[in-house]
Amino acid sequence: MDGVGTDPRDGAGPQDDLWAGPPDVPADLRYAAYARERLAAMPPPADAEAFGLAYNLLQLAYLLVNDLETRIHRPRGWTLPGFRLMFKLWLLGPTRPARLAEISAMSRSAVTNAVNTLERDGLVERRPLPEDGRAVVIELTAEGETAVRAAFAEQTRREREWFAPLGAAERERLTGLLARILESRPPGAL
Repeated sequence: MDGVGTDPRDGAGPQDDLWAGPPDVPADLRYAAYARERLAAMPPPADAEAFGLAYNLLQLAYLLVNDLETRIHRPRGWTLPGFRLMFKLWLLGPTRPARLAEISAMSRSAVTNAVNTLERDGLVERRPLPEDGRAVVIELTAEGETAVRAAFAEQTRREREWFAPLGAAERERLTGLLARILESRPPGAL
């Protein structure tokens, strides 16, 4: 059983040394090292390197999203995806919902749901396109622009804290490597 408040040591087994590891190393990193070691001893298709990279990227993404939502966006009644849409509107100006979905790696229905919530809260509005009466664009309201500017400033400070262990050249290199992976994503990925 793996529930909140459950002590993993209750199920004594070969992984006991994992939980008894150095207290200054977070448990998720001890687990990653343990899993990578186990996978390295397995035959293909096990790939310890691919696991390590994916695990660390996913874990960082989860922790970063959770941190930003908890500290910055939920107190404002938003989600991180809602903020991301407002941020895009702030930079791009009025934008069609389909384009927001495309550049956000979100489904159209997810964009519609987020826009509905943001519109209800007075942060964005839908406006019909004069040249196409059926099409609409989404744009920030004045209140939405003020709100996104404040959240952006706070999020930028927090992102700097997250990436402080890296020097400027390392941040640039990591950004380039991640962009390269995104550019050559597997077929069928959003």
